[in-house]
Amino acid sequence: MSLAKTPVTIITGFLGAGKTTLVRHLMANPQGKRLAVLVNEFGSLGVDGEILKSCADANCPVDNIIELANGCICCTVADDFIPAMEKLLALPQKPDHILIETSGLALPKPLLKAFDWPAIRSRITVDGVIALADAEAVAAGLFAPEEHAASATASEHEHETPLSEVFEDQVACADIVLLTKADLADAQARAKAREIILAEAPRKVPVIEVANGAIDPRLILGLNAEAEADLASRPSHHDGHDDHEHEDFDTLAITLPEIADVEALKQAIRGLAREQHVLRVKGYVAVKDKPMRLLVQAVGERVNAQFDRPFGADAPVSRLVVIAEHDHIDEAAIRGALGG
Repeated sequence: MSLAKTPVTIITGFLGAGKTTLVRHLMANPQGKRLAVLVNEFGSLGVDGEILKSCADANCPVDNIIELANGCICCTVADDFIPAMEKLLALPQKPDHILIETSGLALPKPLLKAFDWPAIRSRITVDGVIALADAEAVAAGLFAPEEHAASATASEHEHETPLSEVFEDQVACADIVLLTKADLADAQARAKAREIILAEAPRKVPVIEVANGAIDPRLILGLNAEAEADLASRPSHHDGHDDHEHEDFDTLAITLPEIADVEALKQAIRGLAREQHVLRVKGYVAVKDKPMRLLVQAVGERVNAQFDRPFGADAPVSRLVVIAEHDHIDEAAIRGALGG
């Protein structure tokens, strides 16, 4: 048996930043490596894991893809993360490289600390932490702290929001930041986003513009960062706390009847982003007279919907998961808008 540690790349980034798209690209371009993937969902509906399993091939078969749903692995290390990693390391053909796609709300530093667990610390190493940041969202100030002009001191002038804390922790932990969806932002927005990211980074990190997850894997795999041994240079808002909760965010799973008008659904989702501060909507929808299921992916008011595959033997059921800040989850209003 080889005593070399298996490299692991942690892919983090806020909801809808393009993590699954990046993992799909890496799976399609494995550089001769046998990959394994651990994907984590905050909501109970496993959309991302199913998408990745549909891309499985000889270099990353279905058995090499493990999905952990309904929570962040940074909070469920002993119960979920460690057993999942042990399972991947015990595969008949040991993977050459493991990709971990965290939940969009996960804090990467607590996950890094988990690599010191006795069961795995001698067998794996964190090759690098890759943080994805949506160029439009960053430039638009989605992750900016709230300002309080009446505060007495500069330290009190800004108040961290749940969104800004997650974003800052993800950037602070990164070895490389990918500025995603760069094709959807103009040059001014991209420059502003880059400036914001570099201001938040506690150390100098490369910021690379990416569209549709397309990047040369050699730029982000094989960094040999040993990030688990470099925690001091990766500050977190939660340093000094043994654990943390995600009580600032909540999810709502909705089952819908078959729909007839796809555009009306899109408009309803956009309305929820404006009026109910919904951050993310994703899932599958049955459309009248269509044998294919509709994959819905929404980030704020940006909604993508495409038919991905037939329902097959599965009953054509529509299920969406909605993610918003806890204080903005109005179940009745959301169900009413979506017809659930």
